[in-house]
Amino acid sequence: TLNEDDFYDAVSGQRPLGGSNQSMCDYYKRDTLHQCSITSLPAPMFSRNDVSIWSILKKCIGMELSKIAMPVVFNEPLSFLQRLTEYMEHTYLIHQANATTDSIERMKCVAAFAVSAVASQWERTGKPFNPLLGETYELIRDDLGFRWMSEQVSHHPPVSAFHAEGLKEDFVFHGSIYPKLKFWGKSIEAEPKGVITLELPKYNEAYTWTNPTCCVHNIIVGQLWIEQYGSVEVLNHKTGERCSMTFKPCGLFGKELHKVEGYILDKSKKKLCAIYGKWTECLYTVDPATFDAHKKTEKKNPDEKKGNKQEPEETPPPDTETVQVIPGSELIWKITPRPENSSKFYAFSTFAMQLNELDKRMEGVIPPTDSRLRPDICAMEKGDIDLASAEKKRLEEKQRTARKNRTKSTEEWKVRWFQQGPNPHNKAQDWLYLKGYWDRNYSQLPDIY
Repeated sequence: TLNEDDFYDAVSGQRPLGGSNQSMCDYYKRDTLHQCSITSLPAPMFSRNDVSIWSILKKCIGMELSKIAMPVVFNEPLSFLQRLTEYMEHTYLIHQANATTDSIERMKCVAAFAVSAVASQWERTGKPFNPLLGETYELIRDDLGFRWMSEQVSHHPPVSAFHAEGLKEDFVFHGSIYPKLKFWGKSIEAEPKGVITLELPKYNEAYTWTNPTCCVHNIIVGQLWIEQYGSVEVLNHKTGERCSMTFKPCGLFGKELHKVEGYILDKSKKKLCAIYGKWTECLYTVDPATFDAHKKTEKKNPDEKKGNKQEPEETPPPDTETVQVIPGSELIWKITPRPENSSKFYAFSTFAMQLNELDKRMEGVIPPTDSRLRPDICAMEKGDIDLASAEKKRLEEKQRTARKNRTKSTEEWKVRWFQQGPNPHNKAQDWLYLKGYWDRNYSQLPDIY
């Protein structure tokens, strides 16, 4: 007969979060809720060829798009809260950071994690559903060693807050994202405002960064394609070390498409190592002097010819060239390959395909506000576009009515699981987790679906 300690060891090799007083039954429930076995979706994605987005967007050039209702056919069957959860696909990089005693080696892993967190956006041209106010999403992955919960804490502006923790209490990953969308005539630009924080208690370290800007090209006509650009700085608040990276814009020749380059610097800004690769593929580190010499050689021998000029807005630039590995480089991250059927299913990774999985054992355990239970997303995933569209309109109208009723009664919306306040490490405005979600007491939650 297994005693309590034997039980926990047999199931996962670790003690549960919350201490030894958690019942074996509750832990078993928690441990098996999110067994991921899905390798495809119930129905393939819809063709968007017969729908004119121009009729909707032609009046929106230069405007912020968060208040514009888009046809459901341009969505993918995930909420933005679920899309954020894809940050965790390469959680092994956090575990690698925890396993090394060298702060520079930890920075390599954390920088790689920051890049990997946006890798899922490659070829993802479908728009995630806007979360409803009060919507939540949770994910527990025993195989990856984390549990995650998130909540839509504001509707205008739309703000999504998340909090993840290692199952061995070995890391905390949290943040709040305000995706600012703008339409520029041929493209839609998404600027993910907000702070992301990773804490490693073992070393008493905290790292913060912000994500690059994402742009979807050829919204009106032509083949859709995605690029990410901008500066990302990962800062270790304890040591002062930082990794300053540039996500390069495509450029006229397409040569820079998807490239990421930068340096890890000490607190006096001395270059300690270079970092380079593609956010769609892999990331390497190398000695900074070697990297700088390689860059000088590249400039002396440009292989672009005037006749090869690309018009980046009209056709997606070719991306056949893999990363050129500089001698002496160390591979620190490689993207998990997409499944063969990915193109049929919204360019989802295997991780993304599993985010809507709803096991019968989860019923009555997860809160009624969980994204898996959204009727419009469920209908779209099953291939019923008409029902998805009708449900999306119904839910949006229900949300508007609830907001009007609160205004009439001077009642304020109460955010359940987060509280607005300064980030503890860089004092930027943030939403911080209040605890209590995993106690599984959801009796006071609003009816949003």
